[in-house]
Amino acid sequence: MSEQLLQSSRILLRAPELSDADFMLHIENDTRLWYVSACKVPYSRYRLLRYIRENSHDIYTDKQLRLMIEERTSNRVVGILDLFDYSPSHHRAEVGVVLAADSRGKGYATEALTLLCDYSVQMLNIHQLYAYVYADNRAACSLFERCGFHSVATLKDWGYSGGKYHDACLFQRVFTPFECKK
Repeated sequence: MSEQLLQSSRILLRAPELSDADFMLHIENDTRLWYVSACKVPYSRYRLLRYIRENSHDIYTDKQLRLMIEERTSNRVVGILDLFDYSPSHHRAEVGVVLAADSRGKGYATEALTLLCDYSVQMLNIHQLYAYVYADNRAACSLFERCGFHSVATLKDWGYSGGKYHDACLFQRVFTPFECKK
């Protein structure tokens, strides 16, 4: 394995630091993003700082892993990647990604998700990643398709937001044995 995992020439994926609390607070409390989240209540700075300090940041212990997407030239955080609902016995995890509004459409998510896939296979022995994406979120659907995920199901009326139900697509990427031995 000659390439450096979790970084490219443009971005770095890293564990959250205390200095990321303001960025995380902004993302977690952006009510426009709550329709795709299981959480519908605001986070406090105290709660986020406590999470950063006390979380082991070990997917095997926490069954989740949060990674900050940092632009390497400016050291500016542009987004967050999450692996969660990790199942070590089934070698799978759900993935979520969110970018700051001013960083969308610039290829950061594609690059970050590609790095995460490589890391998941090569270091975590994950056989499959999956994501639930609202069908009307064309940007997110396109992102997962670009990164080798396939829509394997449409879940009718899966989410409720804005006074109506929304269909969701289940995207899945199953890694081949060749990918797992890179």
